[in-house]
Amino acid sequence: MEEYDVIIIGGGCAGLGAAMYSGRFGLKTLVLAEIPGGTIILTDVVENYPGFKRLTGLELAQKLQEHAEDYPSVTIKTERVIDLKKVKKNFEVKTDENTFLGKTIIYTTGTKWKKLSVPGEDVFANKGVHYCALCDGSFYRDKIVSVVGGGDSAAKEALLLTQWASKVYLIYRGEKIHPEPVNEIRVAKNKKIEIIKQTNIVEIKGEKKVTHILLDKSYNTSKELRLDAVFVEIGHTALSDLAKGIGVAVNKKGEIIIDRLAKTNIEGFYAAGDVVDTEFKQAITGVGEAVAASYSAYKYITGDEL
Repeated sequence: MEEYDVIIIGGGCAGLGAAMYSGRFGLKTLVLAEIPGGTIILTDVVENYPGFKRLTGLELAQKLQEHAEDYPSVTIKTERVIDLKKVKKNFEVKTDENTFLGKTIIYTTGTKWKKLSVPGEDVFANKGVHYCALCDGSFYRDKIVSVVGGGDSAAKEALLLTQWASKVYLIYRGEKIHPEPVNEIRVAKNKKIEIIKQTNIVEIKGEKKVTHILLDKSYNTSKELRLDAVFVEIGHTALSDLAKGIGVAVNKKGEIIIDRLAKTNIEGFYAAGDVVDTEFKQAITGVGEAVAASYSAYKYITGDEL
């Protein structure tokens, strides 16, 4: 069983940031990532990462990975972690292919998309129901689509979809959407986007593919809205199950509770990124937490724990 100073579970921005700093500290580091780059690679445009005015999510992930791999003590493996155990002072990490032993863990698994949980959602998955505009938006050239949600991610998905769709409904249960101001202005100026407020989808219907949705209140005199696709962007659920399994404390949302140095309640176990309990979740904040996690791991391993 190969041993490492640090095993990083998750290979998104936070995981790669942790790997880069662990490498700088000279720690033997392993990154285990089912999808190297994480969900940021599905982002069309990134404009809020310091040092880069504008680049794609894939480009950002590639730059972070290249930087991490510049350190010889860093190894990145594309393997899915299926089990995690505490073994005395160390951690045993099992993947589909191998088992590794780590003195410390930096947990950066991120989140998964929340579902609407309405009739028809699972039936029409990938047949008109989607969770990523960059992945699937191009299939709807000159079609009518909808985005469900009212946050910044929903606004950006709607804006991206206007590159292909003839019409984009932004459906939100609240009184007012709440994206970042720059994206709120962009949505307001885009003639292809129409906002339907204080409304929920209650069912997704179709035949072989989505043909229409049913709303909980009338819109233009009807509760039925004809369209070709529904893109769901209503938030995310923390992927913290493996951590919870060894007793790592989480909040009511299932997010891992950390302090300012990314420490959890388990000695030698650190966490960063979208999976933790910080309110403002961005690529840059996740990387900042990850750097703190690497620092904490270094102090712990060298016996100079704060």
